[in-house]
Amino acid sequence: MTRSHLPQLAVLAAVAQSGSFRGAARELGIAPSAVSHAVSSLEARLGVRLLSRNTRSVAPTEEGAQLLERLRPALSEIDLALEAAIESRDRPAGNLRLTVPRTAAHLALTPRLGAFASAYPDIVLEIVIEDRFTDVVEGGFDAGVRLGESLQRDMIAVRIGPDIRGAVVATPSYFNAMPRPRHPRDLLQHRCIRFRFSSGVLYHWEFEKDGEEIELPVHGPLILDEDHLVANAALDGAGIAFLFEDYVATAIADGRLVRVLEDWCPSFEGFFVYYPSRRQMRPALRAFVDFFKVSV
Repeated sequence: MTRSHLPQLAVLAAVAQSGSFRGAARELGIAPSAVSHAVSSLEARLGVRLLSRNTRSVAPTEEGAQLLERLRPALSEIDLALEAAIESRDRPAGNLRLTVPRTAAHLALTPRLGAFASAYPDIVLEIVIEDRFTDVVEGGFDAGVRLGESLQRDMIAVRIGPDIRGAVVATPSYFNAMPRPRHPRDLLQHRCIRFRFSSGVLYHWEFEKDGEEIELPVHGPLILDEDHLVANAALDGAGIAFLFEDYVATAIADGRLVRVLEDWCPSFEGFFVYYPSRRQMRPALRAFVDFFKVSV
């Protein structure tokens, strides 16, 4: 192998990540035929099939997966070197790709995205909404955002939000018709607005008080998969909702929603940006971390 193979290897990695020749072509800014030619030429030189192709998708063969596994750190180092060269112009630049759950995007990032874009106009920030925990290296991300309790130990984590807690709420009219719950198990007698994760799992409401932990499979006439929809349904009188309090703080303050079981909703660690340990941290990621991190 010679250094002339590097462009073909980069094309191979792009195809594997996007799952298609056309997707890789869009990412690289070249024609799909050029992508196909680069991969075919590499396979011919190596004498081994690297990609399995069908009419719907493209995936690495066993040999291709092994090559990509060893190739990924080298390409990552090349990307870091190139980004460092670009960013040596006195300010961070380049693409920054993050995996973020919807709630973190709403509560931790969205309020400051405009200010970040103004402060770093040469950074292209891409936020991919994923509620499941994602391996940032395998997913091709620079970093991710998750709750502190969800982080893996081998990741570097920096807090980007204060402690948070849940809030159990419903409208005054709902509680005029139904008794206010005094204990979490009282919720089993109420109409609860349930939440389904993108994985398909229904969230069991979690409570804690004086060392007692309760995980409750509540029931109710409505199942939603978006927190804003849950909040709006509660405001419409559909039942009791359990949300991060930031979603409903204003409605609680102005009396449109009534909070119950507050003593069963302790605070816990908020959101963190996490990323793998690297010999060199990209300036664009450093800028993001420094901009969003908080001192608590």
